[in-house]
Amino acid sequence: MNKTIRRASVFTLLLVLALLGRATWVQFYEGQALADDKDNRRNAIETYSAPLGNIIVAGRSITGSAPTKNSDLKYKRTYTDGELYAAVTGYASQAYAPTQLEGIYTDLLNGTDSRLKSVLDTLTNQRADPGNVVTTIDPDVQKAAYDALGDKKGGAVAIDPKTGRILAVVSTPSYDPSSLTDANTAGTAWKKLTSDPEKPLVNRALRQPLPPGSTFKLVVAAAALEDGLYSSVDERTDSPNPYPLPGTSRSLDNENPSAPCANASIRVALQYSCNNVFGKMAVDLGQDKVKAMADKFGFNDDELDVPVRAYTSLYPSDMYPSETALTGIGQFDVTATPLQMAMVSAAIANGGKLVSPHMVSQITNSGGDVLQNYDDEAGTKEIVSSSTAEQLQSAMRTVVEKGTGTNAQVPGATVGGKTGTAQHGENNSQVPYAWFTSYGKSGSSGKEVAVAVVVEQSDAARSEVSGNGLAAPVARAMMEAALKD
Repeated sequence: MNKTIRRASVFTLLLVLALLGRATWVQFYEGQALADDKDNRRNAIETYSAPLGNIIVAGRSITGSAPTKNSDLKYKRTYTDGELYAAVTGYASQAYAPTQLEGIYTDLLNGTDSRLKSVLDTLTNQRADPGNVVTTIDPDVQKAAYDALGDKKGGAVAIDPKTGRILAVVSTPSYDPSSLTDANTAGTAWKKLTSDPEKPLVNRALRQPLPPGSTFKLVVAAAALEDGLYSSVDERTDSPNPYPLPGTSRSLDNENPSAPCANASIRVALQYSCNNVFGKMAVDLGQDKVKAMADKFGFNDDELDVPVRAYTSLYPSDMYPSETALTGIGQFDVTATPLQMAMVSAAIANGGKLVSPHMVSQITNSGGDVLQNYDDEAGTKEIVSSSTAEQLQSAMRTVVEKGTGTNAQVPGATVGGKTGTAQHGENNSQVPYAWFTSYGKSGSSGKEVAVAVVVEQSDAARSEVSGNGLAAPVARAMMEAALKD
């Protein structure tokens, strides 16, 4: 063999070896990554080759699957009362990544979760029958919140304080997840939804933190009582009216100039929502103590999963005293979701203990066998002492019985709450946010509930925007539904 042929043969052999090496690398090392690539249509074909498992509310499936026509994707997701439950389910789409519970439990719902596989499934590498997600949602409370919010832009959450079970998660305006399920029509619906200035895809109950306004005064009051700054909710405070903001020429005034807010007790200050009292209280405590209490309630937790990851509610640091004063009334850089403020009321209602909020009770296999029980796994954390909780419950009852929250009264139930009207825009130029958070206890059934509502925008005139006027009626409807015998 001459030198030229020998060299060509060696070079060809090297090319063959390189090709075999690359093929081996792709097959054994990159194969799974390619299989899992979001742009690999084989994944969608496999996912929608059979009906998906379901999301269940009160024993009834609110999702389903329907056969398609003229498509390699044999099934598509369907929803019952889609707009009502969109903030819970999210969507499973042939064209877009799934969200909310659909996204978190994708593997369970499409049968690829390893916990679903039998020995035979493992040996044959077959996809198992899909599992189901059993939620904690109460359909009556969910519908009460949705109907009461109506055409208002806002969010609402209800929690059972004893168990941490989330009974309602509502965000308005909502959308129909069914519009996004079919790959042939999802693009048009997606463009419409994402260009809508009302942002219907935003989950305002869990993922839209806003200034909580005066509802945050509950956190400041809890810090003052736990710290010993004041011994009870009926001890008079040292609170000039108006309160001069430290280091500035400005004063902190009250919405109602005739309210008895000068040196008012915590009870009276909550009843009339006295800004001067809680602004000074925050400064007297200092930002570190207020932040420590806020953190205990769940603020600044960037891993709050219910199991949907909630956006972080924030209490800031490194402030001037004047800014600390503004945080005392839920302004400056304080933000909260309805979930967070429902957690505040839940802990107070439950004797100072917060049970981990969760909106999934169980996940099961296709035969109903429980794979994981989240109700059993819910942890409990003491936020404030039982004495502090009892005093705050009492003061919150005063707010509802004869204060700023009378629209939340529920016949036959004990209700305590706190209103909030949070400034919005530069120099409060835009319509304020209306808040209400409360707890309710039935006198006959023993049922309990904690709720929080924010109305971000409504048709009400600016002068008529208030927590009692807009948000409290929504909370009342939710409590009535939750507490009924």
